Amino acid sequence: MCTVTADPPMSTALQLDLGKSTLHVLLVGNLEEDFFLIRDILTGDRSELRAELDHASTLEEAKAMLLQGHYGLVLFAHETGDAAATRLLSEFLQSGRTIPFIVLTEHADEKSVAEIIEAGAWDCLDKSHLTGANLVRTIRCSLNLQAMQQRGNLAEESLRKLSCAVEQSADTIFITNREGIIEYVNPAFEALSGYSRDEVIGQTPAILKSGQQAPALYRELWETIRSGDVYRGILVNRKKNGDLYYVDESISSIKDAAGNITHFVSNGRDLTERLRIEAQLLQAQKMDAVGRLAGGVAHDFNNLLTIITSYSELALDSVVPGSRTQSRIQEILAAARRAADLTRQLLAFSRKQPQALRVAEINPVVNGIVKTLHRLIGEDIELTFVPGEELGRVRLDPVQIEQILMNLAANARDAMPQGGRCTIATLNVYLDEEYADRKRAVIPPGRYVVLTVADTGTGIPEDQLSLIFEPFYTTKPSGKGTGLGLATVYGIVKQNHGFVWAYSEPGMGTIFKIYLPCVKERIATVESPIAGVVAARGTETVLLVEDEDALRKATAEFLSLRGYNVLEARNGLDALSVTKSHESPIHLAITDVVMPHMSGGQLAKELETLRPEMRVLFVSGYAGQTVLDHKVIDLESNFLQKPFTLTQLASKVRTTLDHAHNAVPVGG
Repeated sequence: MCTVTADPPMSTALQLDLGKSTLHVLLVGNLEEDFFLIRDILTGDRSELRAELDHASTLEEAKAMLLQGHYGLVLFAHETGDAAATRLLSEFLQSGRTIPFIVLTEHADEKSVAEIIEAGAWDCLDKSHLTGANLVRTIRCSLNLQAMQQRGNLAEESLRKLSCAVEQSADTIFITNREGIIEYVNPAFEALSGYSRDEVIGQTPAILKSGQQAPALYRELWETIRSGDVYRGILVNRKKNGDLYYVDESISSIKDAAGNITHFVSNGRDLTERLRIEAQLLQAQKMDAVGRLAGGVAHDFNNLLTIITSYSELALDSVVPGSRTQSRIQEILAAARRAADLTRQLLAFSRKQPQALRVAEINPVVNGIVKTLHRLIGEDIELTFVPGEELGRVRLDPVQIEQILMNLAANARDAMPQGGRCTIATLNVYLDEEYADRKRAVIPPGRYVVLTVADTGTGIPEDQLSLIFEPFYTTKPSGKGTGLGLATVYGIVKQNHGFVWAYSEPGMGTIFKIYLPCVKERIATVESPIAGVVAARGTETVLLVEDEDALRKATAEFLSLRGYNVLEARNGLDALSVTKSHESPIHLAITDVVMPHMSGGQLAKELETLRPEMRVLFVSGYAGQTVLDHKVIDLESNFLQKPFTLTQLASKVRTTLDHAHNAVPVGG
């Protein structure tokens, strides 16, 4: 550890211009005649030396005067004794004073003079040679010697500060000779690169090359610094352990007195963490842009898909069963459903889709998703689903369960580049307080359904296992992963009041266990479009509000064929006009959410005033958050997401009409 002392006070010799300023001198001695003699000498010729002389006859008096006054020189008469002179000199040195100390002797032998000089006196003058010229010359020599010593101390202190600044700097600093051989590295360089000082001294900076930057960059670097200019740039270096790190490097030349380059000094600031955070922000911005794009195109795309499926279903009803035309139309419907799935997955990825929770058994949901996972993980991985028996019911959103399984399956695939086995299983468990204590987590006791995804891949090291659910954390190479897959899984599980744990060892594969709490509610089946299902019928009056003409006509035709009396409206204002002019009851309004002139939410408020008994079913091709923004608050009971099949629409219409407890949602 370097410690920097305070700057020593500037000496009198450095401050004093002997021709202009006054030098304050203290004479220590018990002879009055010495004082008068020296005073006469000092005051005799002011042109040589301007000085004022004070006298202390004892050591105690001298100490007191030195503490109170600002003396630039001490004259010490030898008559007070060698021991006293040595003691006073020693006290001066211990106090850190730098006042020049001249001893006046009388017939002193060489041994006595040597002892006095060794004790710290600046000079020694025999009284027998005490003349004006000799005294002034001795004083000048002592003051000049003090000035030189003071300058040396200042230079040494400045060098100490510079050394400490370099050693304690948080930036990496290393110095090379003109040929690029490393001669010095600071502790920050050792900490960042992983190389010790002994390992790099004598080497060249080439040991840090990562191979990530072109040779032309390094040629430009050397051309710049050898010309005497400063090189500034971001370098990608490699640590001793192989990890990459980024430094904002500034390299300058060191020149001698003649201006010739002798060394180079490099100062680098670690940018690794900052660039990582910037990359995370960029990734988040890219994801948000994808989400905005998905939400923007979803409405029109879903409307088009709904038109395709609607007219395909109408055409399917009018063809001969078993004919080639029927099979062709069914292929159109299948392609439209796949396109709808792609749109739904894109919205789910961008997290623009709200939860559509329902109470259901998890096995049918997982089984349907597993069928699509084979294409995701590839043919070289054996995918197995082991459903548990008599599972409890859970509150779930099939889209979110699909997100969980797709992310975990993709992780399993990446962990098994040479193929392997991925097993998805479900199981009933009961978690008690003892289990919660073992996990050191707040887990409500009770029944849970466990969704397990296990693979035979490379596994996860123990030091990384606790980090895998953190956003943007990934062990994959740069550009191969977003670090959001497992974070999304964690977020979904927590959103559904569940728990997730990972178990893994290198070379032994990985197991993810997701615990979803069971509920005691009625089972709700997950709707799936199945060709050939007979659509529900009715005789009620339905107000159909849709700004897309082709879709409105197809839907109205279908509902009419199912027995409903259909009133059509192009927008919200048109719907109010139709409602006011129609004298008979209107049992249900089917309205788009986002329309010109008046939104579906605003229309619902107006209809509640005009016809409180009327029920409302919202449909929309926009992403879920946009729907929520328009005050559609119950997505399960009164909302149908486009694209939908006409069979799904007929089922939803029948369900809405049959459940009297479904009130009209009015946004507040």
